[in-house]
This record gives sequence, C-alpha cells and structure tokens, in this order.
Amino acid sequence: MNKMQCFSLTIDAHVAHLVLSQPDKLNTMNPTFWRELDGVLAQLHQNGEARALVISSTGKHFSGGMALETFGAEPLDDQSAQGRAAIFDVLTDMQATFTRLESLRIPVIAAIQGGCIGGAVDMVSACCIRYATSDAFFCVQEINIGMVADVGTLQRLPKLIPLAVVKELAYTGRRLSAERALAYGLVNAVFDFQSTMLTAALACAQEIASKPPVAIWGTKQAIHYARDHSVDDALKQMGWLQGAIWSNANVREAVMAMKEKRTGKFADLMPLQSFRDLGQ
Repeated sequence: MNKMQCFSLTIDAHVAHLVLSQPDKLNTMNPTFWRELDGVLAQLHQNGEARALVISSTGKHFSGGMALETFGAEPLDDQSAQGRAAIFDVLTDMQATFTRLESLRIPVIAAIQGGCIGGAVDMVSACCIRYATSDAFFCVQEINIGMVADVGTLQRLPKLIPLAVVKELAYTGRRLSAERALAYGLVNAVFDFQSTMLTAALACAQEIASKPPVAIWGTKQAIHYARDHSVDDALKQMGWLQGAIWSNANVREAVMAMKEKRTGKFADLMPLQSFRDLGQ
C-alpha cells in the first residue's frame, strides 16, 4: 500500500498493527481518513497474511471523530428531495467502511486512550475486542452537534452494553468513563498506561495469531451469526460451517503443539482474488 497520511501499518509475525497517526489533528476523520482506512482494510482482507489486527492511536486522544470542517462545508444537500435521498447512499458508503472491521476475516482489537468521540465510537464498536486506558472515555458526540449518530453506534452498541445505557449516552452526549465502560462490558480491560495497554493488545493479537487461521475465521463467523439470529438458526449454521472448514490436520497439529509446548504451524488464509481480476 502507498504511504498514508492518516495511518501507519506494520505487519509482524502475522499481526497487523494499524496506527492513527495525526495526533495534532486529534486523529479526526476527514475524507482522506475514510479512503485510507477502507483501502487498508480491503488489503488486509484480501491478502491473508495477517491473522489479527490491532488498531491503536497516537497523542492524547484515540480520535476526536468526524472532522468538524467537514460539516462546515455543508456536504449534504438538504434543499431538495433528491439531495436528501442521496444522503442515504453517502451514509451507506461510509457505513460500509466500518462494517469492513466487522466482516474482516481476522479479529480486530482496538487499543483506546483518551477520548473516543463521535465517529470513533462507531469505529471501535465494530471491533471484536476493546482495551482502554484509565483516562479513556466514550462520547456519542453527534447529538451535541445536532445530528443522529449514523455510522454504526446506535446499531452495534445495544448489542454490547445495556440498552438503557445506550439511550443515556445517545440522548445526552455525556461521557462514559473507562471504569463504567469496563463495568458494562464495552471494554475488556483497563490499563494505567497506554504503553501497557498496547503491549497487552499486541500480546492478545499474537495469541490469536498462533491458532489455526481458518478456525479463527470460522469462530468469528459463528459468533456474529449467533448474535443476529435465533439459537436454532445459529446451531444449524454452526453445523454447516464446521462441516465446511473442519481439518483433521489442524486438530492434530494443535494437540501436538500443546503436548510439545510449542507454537503450532498452520496455513494462512487463502489470498482472495476478485472475479474482476481474473483472466478472460
């Protein structure tokens, strides 16, 4: 991938680490942010090299959310029915970028320090695991600037924390502290220092990367399907899924690795090739 303005990406020992790298701008989400994030997630999804992704940030805050200058330019036309109808497609496109985090073939761990504001809440709520520093806070900022949160917060948060808490945050724009976020289960752990948090996030990613990637892929598929379907439907899906990806070789290698107290050796996920890129 070409050099990015808003992020840096490294891949080491099958762990991808994506860092928001504009602390002077509070890592806010301008159009370049969206283009680069969409591109890097598409790359990670396609090539199969990484087995887990950690997203961290730089500076005092994880992200200040959408760049306010974006709203000042009035990019959305509310003066006609046609313009207002087009808002649907604009939002669908933006929503798809964060949905990439949820549908990525590998687990995603967010390491959050300071403020996680507005669009940043949309972003981290699409991740699998969230770690936070003790000074972190979460804010559904959209209501404070006269709009409804529209890129995933209101759809994903109710599946993560109690509905009454979601309503409190969404109606008032109040801050949710790291301590309360931990109590509600929004974050998995809270750390005193960002460095300690990042070490833990990378260690968790490395532990995930040591498992058979296809089994991790199947586990993520099953968890998300079960979240959105009945138990009976999810059990049926589990049977089809397990039948599709079962590997005696992976099971034997995992068991032998445990007995021999070593890291197992497993094949990466298959690189994906778009049908459009195939020959004639």
